[in-house]
Amino acid sequence: MTDASISPFLPSAAWLRQRFAAGGGECSVLEQGAQARVLTPAAVLVPLVERESGLTVLLTQRTAHLRDHAGQISFPGGRCEEQDVSAAATALREAQEEVGLDPNQVEVLGLLPEYRTGTGFSIMPVVALVRPPLNLKLDDFEVAEAFETPLSFFLDPANHQRHRVEHQGSMREYYAMPWEGYYIWGATAGMLVSLQRFLFSQD
Repeated sequence: MTDASISPFLPSAAWLRQRFAAGGGECSVLEQGAQARVLTPAAVLVPLVERESGLTVLLTQRTAHLRDHAGQISFPGGRCEEQDVSAAATALREAQEEVGLDPNQVEVLGLLPEYRTGTGFSIMPVVALVRPPLNLKLDDFEVAEAFETPLSFFLDPANHQRHRVEHQGSMREYYAMPWEGYYIWGATAGMLVSLQRFLFSQD
């Protein structure tokens, strides 16, 4: 018999809508080295897929030949373009271009705080619910694979690993969340930590 007190928390779409409607507290996550430079505006979509078994996070693995962040796990997204009227517009456009996600299946919930990277980007994470079925069409140049991970995994602080690495003569810290052979780290993991803090900062 399972003890309900130790069962994993399974967030619902209704709970997420309520959390974003109420707003969150201080939950920003900044990479070291992100402050002292001019940053390029960008946006990513944090797609939460409404599966019968529970909400999942849609992630992509970038192709190995890309100049920036080759092979890394990421959210669909990219630089803000002149025609984009908002961060949400950038995120929806990029998600459609990269994985073929239909904007009509997407319900934008809101924004997380700006995430500044040490590689020179100011990223606005746009959190959204996505209604299946997903008929994804991956951009073969940018995206090697798309996969889904349970949202409950990322909302458990026990899965938020903190690591240090020497980079250009100084030590930098970063988050990592390994899941079933996928190494989710850096900006993607940092934004997931920001999401967890946002959702639970109101308790």
